[in-house]
Amino acid sequence: MGKTIAIANQKGGVGKTTTAINLSACLAEKGKKVLVIDTDPQGNTTSGFGIDKNNLENTIYELILGECSISDCIIRKVTGNVSVVPSNVNLAAAEIELIGIDKKEYILKREVDYIKEEYDFIIIDCPPSLNMLTINAMTTADSVLVPIQCEYYALEGLSQLIHTINLVKERLNPDLDMEGTVFTMYDARTNLSMQVVENVKKNLNHKIYSTLIPRNIRLAEAPSHGMPINLYDAKSAGAEAYMQLAEEVISNA
Repeated sequence: MGKTIAIANQKGGVGKTTTAINLSACLAEKGKKVLVIDTDPQGNTTSGFGIDKNNLENTIYELILGECSISDCIIRKVTGNVSVVPSNVNLAAAEIELIGIDKKEYILKREVDYIKEEYDFIIIDCPPSLNMLTINAMTTADSVLVPIQCEYYALEGLSQLIHTINLVKERLNPDLDMEGTVFTMYDARTNLSMQVVENVKKNLNHKIYSTLIPRNIRLAEAPSHGMPINLYDAKSAGAEAYMQLAEEVISNA
């Protein structure tokens, strides 16, 4: 039975997309069959796998509007064992188009249920806001993984996100769990990074992954080449960290 993980944080720039791309690719390198679902209208996860997001016939937008099935929009084996449900800017209109649609919170879940058995992991990259797309991701997911940037405002908005996760659990998806938090953009040379980690550990009674994702130039470069970090530079600190995170996620499954 596959496990579905939504990667969410309504704060932008915390490493959600970087984590979605690289965790997926590293899980695949460890022999797992992975499907990545891009629910962000920016489509950065889609382009991060080298897919031209502007010339696609079927994306998650068409899926949500009921114009195609999930099988129609999966781009299979984009790299190794990773398949992708792509996204592009059209998705920005989905929120408006869904007004008045019955049970719109479950659109993605109904589709994913058809193919869930085919994958070991389904990773959903959420948009940086708590909107209907994020709610759809959370009703579909078994758990939510929250990337937290090692910076001063790290905890800001986290309580709101946890409140949303609890609401979804209470009203829409009783099986939803908090997968845990993972620290991104960690800089061992600064006291601030260490202070943030300690602060979050003190204030958060959820699982915190022991892997720290470092601030790493190779990680920042990889998306512009349309490659996950394990293919772009397998020996980089970023690649090693995401391989370690993949191991933790597998043992947590």
